[in-house]
Amino acid sequence: MVPLDVLVMQLSPNLLVRQVITGISIGSWLFLVAVGLSLIFGVLDVLNFTHGVLFMIGAYMAVVTTVGGGGVPGLSLILVPLVDVWPLHPFWLGIVVAGVTVGLLGGIVESGFIRRVYDREPLDQLLLTFAFVLMLTDLTRVVFGTGQYAIRPPEVFRFTIQVTEGVRVGGYRLFVIGMAVLIMLVLFTVLDRTNIGRVTRATSSDRDMASLLGINVPRLYTGVFIAGAVLAGIGGALAAPLQSVTTSLGNQVIIYAFVVAVIGGLGSFVGAFVGAMIIGLLLALGSQIIQGGGTLFPYVAMIIVLVFRPEGLFGEVEA
Repeated sequence: MVPLDVLVMQLSPNLLVRQVITGISIGSWLFLVAVGLSLIFGVLDVLNFTHGVLFMIGAYMAVVTTVGGGGVPGLSLILVPLVDVWPLHPFWLGIVVAGVTVGLLGGIVESGFIRRVYDREPLDQLLLTFAFVLMLTDLTRVVFGTGQYAIRPPEVFRFTIQVTEGVRVGGYRLFVIGMAVLIMLVLFTVLDRTNIGRVTRATSSDRDMASLLGINVPRLYTGVFIAGAVLAGIGGALAAPLQSVTTSLGNQVIIYAFVVAVIGGLGSFVGAFVGAMIIGLLLALGSQIIQGGGTLFPYVAMIIVLVFRPEGLFGEVEA
């Protein structure tokens, strides 16, 4: 254990504020992955291991768009003309390209493959999505190589705000936090106030009854899967300026996304948001308490939730 005087020094007020802000920003982009995972599970009842790879591909799309194709021949032919006519910073185009590309990929995966195993054992679904993890990761490694990529945020976010004396927060981190809150509000509004939201909730409650009422369940499932994939792609694009982009990024993210979903409750949007913030704070603050705590504490939190509240903090107990 860390001596008390060292611990107090490590958790000085300025450092505490700085790490809390960092944790909230980590939780914000992690929420965009976890909420898509929860959306797909809540409606389709499928644990989608591919979600982490979709996040990674979104990050790569932001990188190559920002640098004009990244030297990849096929992508350069497509992206360079787009960047030339795009009126804003290429990063904004990267977010659009990430969302569209990953959404289309998610639609292909769902309609061509996952749709065929909905009525089979959950293990078959897990194995299928895990196979796509391996294939898409290897394909990404072939296209982009094994090196690390990094980009800077647009100039408009290259500023800092004084939070306390000695603590400043970057403008881009604030933007990512704001985007997470905005997307959560949009999702709540769509699901609670629109007809498509009511149809989605009805289908998630009783698929057979929804089908009898004339709802095209396969098409709805594809739409939900695409929406979840788009969120993962946008999350990857938003995270690209905050960390190195490598082919191992998807594996790292999907583990934490599942931890978030377990803590918050699979299928719960509020749970995804709260769980993401908890994990973000544990990742940022844990290493300041004990060595390796940033890696250890999220799993400890998941174990505690599984033991005392298996359905998650905001999940519903199955009848």
